[in-house]
Amino acid sequence: MDTRTTSEPLDPPEDTLIYQTKPSALDTQIDGNHYKDLKIQPIEYTMKNGLDPLQHSVIKYVTRFRDKQAPLVDLDKAKHCIDMLIEFELNKKQEE
Repeated sequence: MDTRTTSEPLDPPEDTLIYQTKPSALDTQIDGNHYKDLKIQPIEYTMKNGLDPLQHSVIKYVTRFRDKQAPLVDLDKAKHCIDMLIEFELNKKQEE
């Protein structure tokens, strides 16, 4: 039985403490550094603005294309995502 009064702070769960002491996952990048050195990473922008996966992909590909060996590949990927977004939006309007 918990005998603390409501004014006494509860100890945070142990797993919460572990995550509070770990460095931010945004400070780590697997395979490259094309996001780590940005002022704001594409995933931060996406999460803070509630974007969908296709919007995120466009931002990601356009942000990093100059840092890649084959920059036009990432621009083609961004264009493909935009084409899919257009298609989804057109289909959504037809369903309404």
